[in-house]
Amino acid sequence: MKPVRIAVCGLLAFGVLAHGGVEDWSLAVFETGVGFVFFLWALFFVLFEGQEVVLPSILSPLVAFACVAGIQWFFHRTASPQATRIQWLLLLADLAFIFLAAQAFRTLQDWREFFWFAMLFGFFVAGLGILQHLTFNGKLYWFREMRYGGIPFGPYVNRNHFAGFAELAIPISLVPLILGKVKRERRFVIGLFALIPIGALLLSASRGGLVSFGVELLFLVSIISLQRAGSRHLLTGGIVLVAAISLVSWLGVNQILSRFGSLQTLEVHESKRASMRHGAWSIFLDHPVLGTGLGTLETVYPLYETLYDGKIVDHAHNDYLEALAETGILGGVCCAWFIGLLLLAGLHSLQGSSISFASALRLAGLTGCCGFLVHSLVDFNLHIPANATFFLFMALLASSNMTPAPPVSSATTKPDNSRNH
Repeated sequence: MKPVRIAVCGLLAFGVLAHGGVEDWSLAVFETGVGFVFFLWALFFVLFEGQEVVLPSILSPLVAFACVAGIQWFFHRTASPQATRIQWLLLLADLAFIFLAAQAFRTLQDWREFFWFAMLFGFFVAGLGILQHLTFNGKLYWFREMRYGGIPFGPYVNRNHFAGFAELAIPISLVPLILGKVKRERRFVIGLFALIPIGALLLSASRGGLVSFGVELLFLVSIISLQRAGSRHLLTGGIVLVAAISLVSWLGVNQILSRFGSLQTLEVHESKRASMRHGAWSIFLDHPVLGTGLGTLETVYPLYETLYDGKIVDHAHNDYLEALAETGILGGVCCAWFIGLLLLAGLHSLQGSSISFASALRLAGLTGCCGFLVHSLVDFNLHIPANATFFLFMALLASSNMTPAPPVSSATTKPDNSRNH
């Protein structure tokens, strides 16, 4: 399954680097890539007997949600069949992606490989964002014009969407570090992998990102306090956080604060956000059962707009209200089902008397998902394809059953592999 793991990580990285996968060409590459990998996996499954199919618990509500969207499109219960079809196909691609990830990442050793990949990739993307912040010339990757404007950071056109990525990436290195599940000789390196993304998140000056990161820290401290495990290592996390703040100060805190203030004039004002939330809620009240169709908010919203400013509203800046508006109660139940399963599965893995490295990884996934879901109250990161895929992957991590890798031989087996890394 190693080729499938490489392909899954490659598709994940591609979406992020392709400006979050929001453009038609990047969506086409992602969906085609997932289809090709799924075909190869199916061929391997048919040719080689003894392969067991793993169905993760979080897959059921996602399938149900896809069925709701499929019903909307097939029975023409949507305001825009084309928009619903596009979003439905993307949802099916995400389902296939998570299914493939569940087949490829089964053992603790498999997730160790992802642990290193995610830290290195998060470090690279965050470093790119910091470098762009220091040398920005008004273009993405220093050469691509932004035809529709934006407030970029790293590969993302919108700094709030970079913050969504950072919220998911930071806990992967920070949680095992705080819990003391990192070998002493590796603490500095992994601390650096946590430091740079935290510094980049602070530099992005995303209000929703900063609040969500604060929620992640509060959630993590609460879990550690309840478990009474790893508290002596909280100092390590504190050192990383102080170092990140010091890095931001060294880069120029006054410049960052002035940037933070100036960027607010380029964003959606609070009155406009309130108007969009009210409009989305009104759409839901008028279409309570099945909604107006997945991906149709941009089409339907003008009829409910109460604060016109000449700009197109494509998202409600609240993923929950937008889901209710587009998919109704049926879609809302699927979303609540998914979040409930995620929380139950993630917290269930922490019921033991001690936290292992596997539990630390699951907690990292759950922490990232919690911060991301909080950010979804004020933004639309779940409508950024790469971020949504990364979120689902972290949900899979939080709810996974990591079986120990079968030993190659007694001479190569290490007794402490399940405790530290």
